[in-house]
Amino acid sequence: MAFEFINGFHDTANAVATVIYTKAMPPKQAVVMSGIFNFLGVLLGGVGVAYAIVHLLPVELLINVNTGHGLAMVFSLLSAAILWNLGTWYLGIPASSSHTLIGSILGVGITNALLTGIPLAEGVNWQKAIDIALSLVVSPTAGFLAAALLLIFFLKRLPLSKMHKTPETRKLVDGKKHPPFWSRLTLVLSAMGVSFVHGSNDGQKGIGLMMLVLIGIVPTQFALDVNSSTYQIERTRDAAIFLQQFYHANESALLQQLSTGKTNGADMPNKFRCELEQTQATIGNLLSAINNVRDYRDLAPETRSQVRRSLLCLDDTAKKISKLPGLAKRDKDDLAKLRKDLTSTTEYAPIWVIVAVALALGIGTMIGWKRVVETVGEKIGRQGMTYAQGMSAQIVAVAAIGMANVFSLPVSTTHVLSSGVAGTMVANRIGLQGGTVRTILIAWVLTLPISICLAGGLFWLAVKLFN
Repeated sequence: MAFEFINGFHDTANAVATVIYTKAMPPKQAVVMSGIFNFLGVLLGGVGVAYAIVHLLPVELLINVNTGHGLAMVFSLLSAAILWNLGTWYLGIPASSSHTLIGSILGVGITNALLTGIPLAEGVNWQKAIDIALSLVVSPTAGFLAAALLLIFFLKRLPLSKMHKTPETRKLVDGKKHPPFWSRLTLVLSAMGVSFVHGSNDGQKGIGLMMLVLIGIVPTQFALDVNSSTYQIERTRDAAIFLQQFYHANESALLQQLSTGKTNGADMPNKFRCELEQTQATIGNLLSAINNVRDYRDLAPETRSQVRRSLLCLDDTAKKISKLPGLAKRDKDDLAKLRKDLTSTTEYAPIWVIVAVALALGIGTMIGWKRVVETVGEKIGRQGMTYAQGMSAQIVAVAAIGMANVFSLPVSTTHVLSSGVAGTMVANRIGLQGGTVRTILIAWVLTLPISICLAGGLFWLAVKLFN
């Protein structure tokens, strides 16, 4: 909850920065509006991004989240993210909560590999990390270029329009406080859009972390979605049977290709590991546990935890099978669908978790918005932001983050919007304030290594204390 509250300082403040700075809406109305649309974004956005973040962690930590190692993991990555976010917010730097969180997760995964003897290649889901890193790099670059091109379009089509005035110029020349009607309407609607897509992207990260905490503290209640339908349970069972047949056909090739992927961590009980040789036994245990089960509430509490471990291990196995050289595209597609069925009853979030995350985001926005709004509105360019620049940056942010949501990729609202503003400043031939841009870039570059080291150090310390 604290992480999401501080996320409101950083990322949600960007959603209202332009609409407040251009005086399209009063601050109080803007943050209330942002809170409502963040809430709707979190509520309607699903959990794809939430578990894209969670699955950056090695499967061994995910299945042991209710042990000392697992709780230390959650504590360390959240504490590191909170500390860095607070520091950058205090300085008014639009740093990325997404970068911070991902760096913290990588730090925990790397340290866990060093502590337990897991190869570094297996300590983190590196393919997922690369995909997310690319989305975090590409999205602000695309935001910069797209916002610049959109502003150039406005300049060419409507060169004398009042939309190209700053709020100060509008007041001095026209004697009016607010933007022209159509500019104001576009700013307000696009701000609603930014808030909505922010909620459905950044808000989901908090949902994933909240579920890790709940599974760690009360595994018997939250290990599985007890509201799963009989149909979902049947699909899970069918997926396990299909994987059993597929694994049997490819067992020797899989073990030969991925023999280095065994987890030999001395600190983890054997039954909690995802060793490839145990896949058939894991499938057998799962089928035995859920055979003829129509409602997960009928399972004993400890059985629910064991079913979750089995499902996560089998999902990991299916992922490894899909990487076999020479595997037909048809088989890879089947495995991708199979993995969704295997995790459909473990990747979920109760409605109260979604509401709590949305409220934390909204309250954080209302308290801490001012520092970031001033930076985005006044300190990126050499003069204040015009209405057209605010519109261009926000429209592009809605499109970029919305597309990321479609593909379940976490992106940084901070970087997309602030880079969009910078792009409009360059397109308008205003130029950038070197000091502010350098500070933002330094924070961008340092966020990952600092959060990796901070989370890794806290995790190492916590593990030693638990032991």
